[in-house]
Amino acid sequence: MLTALIAGLFYLATATLTIGLARKILVYARTPAPLKIPTTPAPTSRAGVAARLLREVVLFESLFKASKWTWLFGWLFHFGMFVALLRHLRYFTDPVWGWVAWIQSAGIYAGFAMVIGLAGLWARRMLVDRVRYISAPSDHLMLALLLGIGGSGLLMTYVWHTDIVALKAFVQGWMRFRPGELPADPVLVIHLLLVICLMLVFPISKLLHAPGLFFSPTRNQADDPRERRHLPGGA
Repeated sequence: MLTALIAGLFYLATATLTIGLARKILVYARTPAPLKIPTTPAPTSRAGVAARLLREVVLFESLFKASKWTWLFGWLFHFGMFVALLRHLRYFTDPVWGWVAWIQSAGIYAGFAMVIGLAGLWARRMLVDRVRYISAPSDHLMLALLLGIGGSGLLMTYVWHTDIVALKAFVQGWMRFRPGELPADPVLVIHLLLVICLMLVFPISKLLHAPGLFFSPTRNQADDPRERRHLPGGA
């Protein structure tokens, strides 16, 4: 019963995430940009724009210039989550890819980085007056959800261990629409339910800044209004 419930919820969450994200990206792509508004100093070529976007995605360049503490916690969270997600590929691949096996140890420490970063960002929302004033309940709930995912993952690693072999069999079977028996560990079930919640709310949450960054006119436009005529896309 538990296996069927979790598997069904994951199918629903995967469909919701995929369709919702694709729809939102389509809306972003079709939204006209009537003005030339790159944040200066801005690159004047397409190659420069690509490099700028790369620095934003990898290094959070503009956040570093704005607030060093926010940059530190934000970068720790995003980098930790990214490596932890790559570590989870071991459940979806058989045999496990060599580079995925190589990062397994680093992935554990990435989990700590993710939790520390989230804790710092949440403390900022509660302790900094101007940030607390503009914070909505959804901001706190999203941070709590992410912190719950990271924290429950670390608990399974260091405190309440789960049957990794059975978990991988469940995931491999789920991918073939024949899920194996899911271990009935309470922390694992909580972890999976929190992940499902995240997948369901992602397409309607502020987490859409992840794909939205690439469609931001302040970041994806070259500063060339004198050299080229700007025509708003989708107009």
